[in-house]
Amino acid sequence: MQIEVGRELLAQWAALAGRDAEQVGVDLVRRYSESHRRYHTVDQLAAMLAVIDDLAAEADDPDAVRFAAFFHDAIYAVDRADNEERSAELAEASLESLGIPTEIAREVGRLVRLTTSHDPNPDDRNGSVLCDADLAVLADDEQAYAAYTAAVRAEYHHVPDELFRLGRAAVLQGLAQQPHLFRTPTARARYEAPARANLAAELATLATETS
Repeated sequence: MQIEVGRELLAQWAALAGRDAEQVGVDLVRRYSESHRRYHTVDQLAAMLAVIDDLAAEADDPDAVRFAAFFHDAIYAVDRADNEERSAELAEASLESLGIPTEIAREVGRLVRLTTSHDPNPDDRNGSVLCDADLAVLADDEQAYAAYTAAVRAEYHHVPDELFRLGRAAVLQGLAQQPHLFRTPTARARYEAPARANLAAELATLATETS
């Protein structure tokens, strides 16, 4: 299944970056297929790109947002806090090596860095689309959301249960306290209510497990 998804991603990359960029696309798919990943995989990238397609009209530069999606978790290690910065630097260097204009490469780097906080400015249309696509998983149905949380836990299998629950709860509480999880009108109408319901349910479960 992942092989098929990888092929589809390579086709999307070629349409976006051109056939001469094939090796960069191959490297990106390889990165998202690393054995330590359980959630931050080719499947997650494909899902993000599908949401970006749905929200494309709400971005100023949809292709810059797509580039940012391809690179946003290109470097992912659970024991490091600088994954977004390193991924942004990889994006900027890779795109400039392909002849992509510097201003676009820098915009892609900015967008990748934004996924650290998921807190774009109100007038940041590109950032809003990227962050909404990255958080859309929060609005999945019960079965898919359970698969998502299990995959996240599997990536952090080395962390003791109690520490994981505390860390996960802190992340979810930070999201739940935001006035809006989603920034674009389309995503807010579609995802806000189910995402908040999922967050509340998971937080309740974590509290029960901790007590």
